Amino acid sequence: SLTVLQALEDGLKRADADPSVKAVMICGENGKFSAGADIRGFSSPKRQGIGLGPILSLIERSEKPVVAAIEGIALGGGLELTLGCHYRVAHVKARMGLPEVTIGLLPGAEGTQRLPRLIGVPAALDIITTGRHIPATEALKLGLVDEVVEENTVEAAIRLANNV
Repeated sequence: SLTVLQALEDGLKRADADPSVKAVMICGENGKFSAGADIRGFSSPKRQGIGLGPILSLIERSEKPVVAAIEGIALGGGLELTLGCHYRVAHVKARMGLPEVTIGLLPGAEGTQRLPRLIGVPAALDIITTGRHIPATEALKLGLVDEVVEENTVEAAIRLANNV
């Protein structure tokens, strides 16, 4: 939603400007990272505000490490958000994917560019064209995530951020 995107932008800018902040961790609520965009918004008149692409560029430009703590699901724009982060930690039960292709849409926030750079073209094409959900253990083997944990994902992401 625009509210979430604005909060991400504001938080990232505040963190970058604050010398006491050494790293940023992005997580979801209630055990879910993000299911992506609300498809009902696609048929609305042109919306005002920031899009996900500029948020990803803001994350990439950050001189402070940005770590995604992935719990539950990171689908569509949620997965694209993690792809903009410098590091990704996933709970062992997490699932990731770009399911929008199953309804005829292509990922719209640079996922089709970032995913192949991260995991290679063959694996990325499989994920992009099938819309299948990748379990965390497979994501680790592909290089999509840096670490898979069975414990608290947020604490593991903070630990990783402190180590880097």
